[in-house]
Amino acid sequence: MADAGTREILDTDVVIVGAGPAGLAAAIRLKQKSPELAITVVEKSAELGGHILSGAVMNPVGMDALISDWRARAPLGPWVTGDTFHFLSRTGDFRLPHFLIPPQMKVPNAVIISLGDLVKWLGEEAQALGIDIFPMTAAVDVLTGDKGEVQGIITGDLGLDAAGNPKSSHAAGIVLRAKYTLIGEGARGSLAKGLIARFGLETGPQLYGLGIKEVWELAPDRHHPGRIDHYLGYPLDDNTSGGGFAYHAQDRKLYLGFVTHLGYSDPSLSPFGEFQRFKAHPSITRLLDGATRLSYGARALTSGGLQSVPNLAFPGGALIGCAAGFMNVPALKAIHSAIRSGIATADAVAEAVGQGRAHDTLSGLNDRVLATGIGAELKPVRNVKPLWGRAGTVLGVALGGFDMWCQALFGRSLFGTLKHRHADADTLLPSGAAPAKRYDKPDGKRTFDRNSSVFLANLSHDEDQPVHLKLADPAVPVRDNLPRYGEPAPLYCPAGVYEIAEEGGEPVFRIHAANCVHCKTCDIKDPARNITWVPPEGGSGPNYAGM
Repeated sequence: MADAGTREILDTDVVIVGAGPAGLAAAIRLKQKSPELAITVVEKSAELGGHILSGAVMNPVGMDALISDWRARAPLGPWVTGDTFHFLSRTGDFRLPHFLIPPQMKVPNAVIISLGDLVKWLGEEAQALGIDIFPMTAAVDVLTGDKGEVQGIITGDLGLDAAGNPKSSHAAGIVLRAKYTLIGEGARGSLAKGLIARFGLETGPQLYGLGIKEVWELAPDRHHPGRIDHYLGYPLDDNTSGGGFAYHAQDRKLYLGFVTHLGYSDPSLSPFGEFQRFKAHPSITRLLDGATRLSYGARALTSGGLQSVPNLAFPGGALIGCAAGFMNVPALKAIHSAIRSGIATADAVAEAVGQGRAHDTLSGLNDRVLATGIGAELKPVRNVKPLWGRAGTVLGVALGGFDMWCQALFGRSLFGTLKHRHADADTLLPSGAAPAKRYDKPDGKRTFDRNSSVFLANLSHDEDQPVHLKLADPAVPVRDNLPRYGEPAPLYCPAGVYEIAEEGGEPVFRIHAANCVHCKTCDIKDPARNITWVPPEGGSGPNYAGM
């Protein structure tokens, strides 16, 4: 817990944590509605967009509601010209007939974007309106009032050594005191996690996937601007949900990625390894002939859907965007919903401040946010993830498609609303329950190791700072996880942060925190719930470009 007592206090009307699409949309909307308000946005990355990673094919409805002329001014790639769904076997590629695809999975007028570039542009728009944006500023705690209400945030210190002692470069964090505090950290943010637990906001377990993405420059004859492909099946087994994507962006760029849902049961599974196997499939290998890999990144994404959306409002603020979780799982789209949630929450905050209110709970916020179109979009797809998880990929996807068609044609589901049975941390089976997976050595052309991949994430971590991956009990990885699960952390981490090594003939658990790409997978998947991700020094982590 950060100490607010000795820190400088600055006052603002609304403070927003996270300069992503939700946070910047909320800031811009607040200024549009109430130009006199002082709005402050803090962002932990070194520059706007530096920690942003998304596919990304965007439904334009969110931006249409925020900025009327954005299409003429924002950085955009090609508009989608075709969307093909594939089911892969080990060597085969079966294209699903377009007429079988439920309408909930089709997005008219979608556009391929770099979300990082769009966020930079939104930041410029926000600053032009007079909004204060502070990058390299990590929010490490909330400021709490006498009645337990949130009254702002506390930012992290700069210049602490690994033991937590001030170095010559030390600069203490500050307190940003506000009438309302909006949390837009993205999936599994540290403040959101704490606030959900503290105020009992959870309505059902949130589920997650790990998305790994690379940007490639394709050979001219392989590039088809506006084409997007989604893949199910290989390399994942039938009991593991997830899939791949390939989006043909502008300037011969290919956004290639793979999502592994973190409810998998095999402790020997590596999402990073599955991504490499995906790239070795003949369909992807042909696509990458003559291509050059440019960048790499990884990030957790929400996948629980409507059943997992928490209560959004807490005393003094609200959760927005992927901090709450509005992902349309079968369509793999959430940007427009993040923007919509920011807009609706900003409207509620502007009204509250205009009435002279502060630090209270924004009543009816869930209904207001879902009424933007988010609820109408998520309700018809709410059973896809539960069916996928219970029945496996082949039968589960078929049942999910049947359910979506029933709702499209008849407006109802035969399944009602299925609940999620387990959090992702609770799904691993013990080692030996199935044959352990083995992954081929990378070829260095299409498949790679973690170290060479993480190098492309442009990481910046001062190793002489406190470790931001906290173990509640340092003995758990070797004492409990290793004999039961083979300690899965080195496998589920896509960045080589965790290692089981040997010292004096005994296994030891090592944390290489400087490798961290801030994906949050360890905070989600650790079966002992022993790892907590907290923000490192502001400006640390990846500095993605064009992701």
